[in-house]
Amino acid sequence: MSANLEAKKVIVEEVEGLEKGESEQEIKEKINKAVSLTFVDYRGLTVEEDTKMRAELRKADVEYKVYKNRLLLKALEELGMTGYNDILEGTTAVAFGMHDEVSAPKILVKTAEDTKKMQIKGGILNGARIDVKMVEQLAKIPSKEVLISKLLYLLQSPVRSVAIALNAIAEKQGA
Repeated sequence: MSANLEAKKVIVEEVEGLEKGESEQEIKEKINKAVSLTFVDYRGLTVEEDTKMRAELRKADVEYKVYKNRLLLKALEELGMTGYNDILEGTTAVAFGMHDEVSAPKILVKTAEDTKKMQIKGGILNGARIDVKMVEQLAKIPSKEVLISKLLYLLQSPVRSVAIALNAIAEKQGA
């Protein structure tokens, strides 16, 4: 019977080893794909607040996961990113901004301000570590759509002025 127990222990260890390896690989892939990472301490959030935040993150195409700090730290170190021991203490969740740099910080900072429970720990922007203040600054940047509309307005303004001037000249000559 002890031989059977030993065989089961070996199988459990192998399965646990595979799960750990897959988790680290999954984390490394997400870190490589993401343009920004935001680390938060989510302690104190109610289920309702967490569900609402996760829904907003999904709409913005941001992946939000809770991993063991040890796995996150190991994945970062394997990618050559060191010095995250202080951020990866306590309860930590990470938001992977896959398409733009500001979506994840914007939603997480808003949730932290609204709930007064969650805390921003820091992040990574294009491979470089950023502090809480920088995450908050990223959250203040307007969305891509707003920036594009402002640019289009600025580009149209001179054209509109020329059209008005030409129209005024045409009206004077016709009068």
